[in-house]
Amino acid sequence: MSNSTPPLAEQTLESLLQSLAAKQPVPGGGAVAGITTALSASLGAMVVAYSLGKPSLADSEQMLENAATELEQLRSRSLEQAEADAVAYGRLNALWGLAKDDPARVSGWTDAVVGAIEAPGAIMKTADRILEILEELPGRSAKHLVSDLAIAVELAATGARAAERNVAVNLPLLPEGAFRDDYDASYGELGVRIDGRARTILEQLA
Repeated sequence: MSNSTPPLAEQTLESLLQSLAAKQPVPGGGAVAGITTALSASLGAMVVAYSLGKPSLADSEQMLENAATELEQLRSRSLEQAEADAVAYGRLNALWGLAKDDPARVSGWTDAVVGAIEAPGAIMKTADRILEILEELPGRSAKHLVSDLAIAVELAATGARAAERNVAVNLPLLPEGAFRDDYDASYGELGVRIDGRARTILEQLA
């Protein structure tokens, strides 16, 4: 993000959408992934808010209070990670415009690629944690908000899949070897776990 552009969290919805639609490298898909996980955390928090204090859910009150606190933190973290992804890709994109033998590109390339992999990878980890919290809510939250809970699950999974695409597209930019293979394996396993977790929750809500 340029110094003249407000952080994603401070932009109006309309200005954010205009920025996404513009012919510019950032914000892009990675920022959208982080924003999507933030929406998941927010919608999950709404389900929790309507569930807190209900006599029929008294046995789950402590769990719900903990969930409310952490979902708020995860919403903020998601927006920070959306911003970090935009910064990381902006750095990589700047190097991409240089000649392959340019000293600045040669010296900074690997670190920039790693940053462009780990930034969306962090969004995936946050999405996984959001789903961990949401999977505690079926049967222990307001029944009339079951559709909202399902949408929160779908959003977390979508944000994670979007982030995983950015991981995958940047992996080939690393030199071949264990370094790249380790990233491929770890984020691949995380993606499978996220999909499985989301699917299990949605089956409970069906």
